[in-house]
This record gives sequence, C-alpha cells and structure tokens, in this order.
Amino acid sequence: MKVSILDPGDGHQARVFLDLPFHLYRDIPQWVPPIAGDVRRMLDRQRHPFYRHSEAAFFIAEQDDQPVGRIAVLDHRLYNEYNHEKTAFFYLFECEDNPDAAAALFEAASLWARGRGLDRMIGPKGFTALDGLGLLVRGFEHRPALGIPYNPAYYPALIESVGFEGYNEVVSGYLSATSPFPEKIHELSERVQARRGLHVARFRTRRDLRMLVPRLQTLYNNAISGTSGNSPLTDDEARAMANQILWFADPRLIKIVMKDDEPVGFLFAYPDISAALQRTRGRLFPFGWVDILREMRRTKWVNINGAGMVEKYRGLGGTAILFSELRKSIVEGGFEHAEVVQIGVENERMQRELRDLGVDFYKTHRMYRKNLL
Repeated sequence: MKVSILDPGDGHQARVFLDLPFHLYRDIPQWVPPIAGDVRRMLDRQRHPFYRHSEAAFFIAEQDDQPVGRIAVLDHRLYNEYNHEKTAFFYLFECEDNPDAAAALFEAASLWARGRGLDRMIGPKGFTALDGLGLLVRGFEHRPALGIPYNPAYYPALIESVGFEGYNEVVSGYLSATSPFPEKIHELSERVQARRGLHVARFRTRRDLRMLVPRLQTLYNNAISGTSGNSPLTDDEARAMANQILWFADPRLIKIVMKDDEPVGFLFAYPDISAALQRTRGRLFPFGWVDILREMRRTKWVNINGAGMVEKYRGLGGTAILFSELRKSIVEGGFEHAEVVQIGVENERMQRELRDLGVDFYKTHRMYRKNLL
C-alpha cells in the first residue's frame, strides 16, 4: 500500500484524485457526481477562499499502482478560533472496501493534522457551509439531494475500524406535494407578519439576489452566534457561495423574511438537477449546462436546503412563516416531491413539527470523531 500527498498543481495527480469516485460508483445508480468545477476548485489554493485563512492536504492510496482510496484533511483556522478548538476535518473520503487502504489514508491524514498541532479529527465536514455533512448510514436506496453526500454502505465500518466513533446525526426527509397541509399555518404566518412588522421578500432575478448577499452574510453570522460547530462567513466566502448558489437557483424559490430593510430569516429552495448531473457526469462544459438548464425547468423535485430565523424571531410563530413559505415554494413551483435536507437530530421540536406536516425522515447522515493524541 502506497499513500502519497497530492500536488494539486500536478494535472495528472489531480485527475486521479477527482476521477476515483467515478470508478467506485460505476455500478451504483443512486450516486450523483458533484459539479466538476466546484470540487476542482477545492484543490485550487489560488481560487478557493478557504485558503485565504486555512490550509488543507490531499492524499491518495494506491495498491499495485492502481488508485484505491483518497482523503482530504482540513486545518480550518477560523473554525478553531471561533470554537476554541484544535480540530481537523476529514472530507472527500472515498475508498474501496479495503481496510488497509482506509487505515493508511487516515494515518497519513492524522500525521499531517498532528504536525499542525491539532488534537482531534471530525468529519466528513467540508470547506464551506454549503458542503453537506456526514456519512450516509440510512437511505442508501434513495438518490441524494444536490450537494448532499452519498457513499456505499460499507463506509461506516471502514471508518469505525480505524478508531472513529459516531457522535452526531442529521436527517433528511421526503414531503409529497399531495400531503395535507394545515391552512392554519398560512393564517398564523400572516398574523405573525402583521403583528411583528415582518414581510417575505421575493425575487425575480439573480441580480436582485446578489445585491442582498452582504446582508445575508450578516444574517448567517448572527444566526450562528452563540452556537458551536460553526464558523462565520468571510466576505470572500459569502461571494463565492453566492456565485455557487445563484448558478442553479430559481430566484422565486429564495425567500427572505425581512424586518423593515433587514433580513431576519430565510428559506432556500432549489430545483433538483441531480438527474442532469448524472447524465453529464457533473460537467457543465461544453454542453452540460444546456441539459442542466432544461432539468431546472422540468424537474418535479425541489430541495429545501436551508431555513432559519435569528433567535429574536424564532418563537411566537416565527417558524410558521418558514413552514408556510416552504409549502408555497412546492406548490407555486409546480413540484410534486420535496426533500427537506439535513436537520440536526437534536432539533427535536423542528423534526416533530415537520412530521406533523407530512415529512418522512428517510435518510440519516452521521458525523464521526477521533482523538489524535
């Protein structure tokens, strides 16, 4: 078994690293390739905003001169400063069902992390807040929502075999457009908005949305204030994430709850373009973008991938606004199916309320951790 650290500037090495999942998932119809430009940018220290404050390393395992596994390890300095930790992330882990390869990859990643003074490793956790969390442990028969991790069923055993333990889970749920929806939720939303001076901003163009990016950055950073396991967005990260989102977003599905001119809540929904990414193998060029634009117009699936209110407005009916807008996004967009993406299992109230609305939580992703000292 040979494990090498990747030189991201070496075109051949980068291709080996990026192409490995296509070999591993060739017989798994559920897998959705990532957007090629997005994952390639993770290797680019000049273009990805992560590298303006932090560092990462990439490793690939080979056996008999054939690639059998890969991993990325991240030293996210802003996360550690914000959370007062010395934690490394692992991400982009892919491996054959080969315990020796997994052990060699995690040993290389751990040595790199320890060399930077880090004493714990968690993951899978990526470069930005848009990168999906965790390892899939339930729901392998379903296609993943855009940007949400998918992996073979043997991955948990591989990771546990090298000493990692599960410590947190997030769940995703299915909602049919035909599920009964209580009219009182819409009525409560209208009353709360009138009583508290709130309104829901709607958008027609991507340009309108882009102008709101600085205030959405402030909203996100305020929303995570006092929480753990997060880190605030930098200006560069906010712009990069906006570019990533706006490429495939339907402005009509982005809802921002406003108090006067300040955003205090949000609901992000996106047409699911996973089928097009499977057909194009994640490539936008030269013609993949045409297929993706067509899929945006004809898909019957929508992903609800982000919702929240600043703490001041969460109670007293604030979540009713989000639930009402969730329903409107499904119905007004002409969708038949929705996936509500990655809600923490500790948020029992939110899960209970969504179940009452007809959401069936049918996928689970698990976070893992290991002490490095």
